[in-house]
Amino acid sequence: MSECLGNSTRYIAEPLVFDLYTEPIIIVDQILTLPNGVTAIRFVLAATLAYMLMLEQTVWMGFFSWLVFAVAAVSDWVDGYFARRYQSETVLGKLMDPLADKVLVATALIMLIPLGRLPAWVALVILCRELMVTGLRGIAASSGIVVKASGMGKLKSIIQYIGLGTLIFPLTLLPLPFLHDLGLWIVYFSVVLTIWSGFDYFFKLKRIFMEPSGSH
Repeated sequence: MSECLGNSTRYIAEPLVFDLYTEPIIIVDQILTLPNGVTAIRFVLAATLAYMLMLEQTVWMGFFSWLVFAVAAVSDWVDGYFARRYQSETVLGKLMDPLADKVLVATALIMLIPLGRLPAWVALVILCRELMVTGLRGIAASSGIVVKASGMGKLKSIIQYIGLGTLIFPLTLLPLPFLHDLGLWIVYFSVVLTIWSGFDYFFKLKRIFMEPSGSH
């Protein structure tokens, strides 16, 4: 049973009847869905991106690094589309999808610092916000509430993807000498949205944290 709470869903425990033979099959079917598979691929692509950005960034290595990042970023939309299209949303997917996004963004942020394309303080602000939001989600989940990504959070992610992708793209492949400067300003704008959406999450979940513990 579920109860809607703003942008969140509270799952109310009901009596469970465990079937030794059918229950494991049902659990596996809920995990091995197409959207969850796409989300898992995004984790693999994030690890691949980290390795590629550690290598010498020649023009073509930079291009293929950008391509891996672009595919991973697009997969964020793909898994959501399949989840809605085939009505295969799961609690695991709602938790792992935003985590995969954070891993991908964190990978790009950290690996761009030694390349001299991103100030360390930008990565620090964004990662601190992501850790705090993850903590808020964890507290909400402990109360049986799964928090979906807000509209502001989705916009923030799109701007981050565009900015980071622009910074990863090799500078000499196109006749645009200002490309990385443009990407940096886009990332700066995403920092504003990052802080704003972080406060948005907090105020939406504030009433959950203020409830007496016995009411959860």
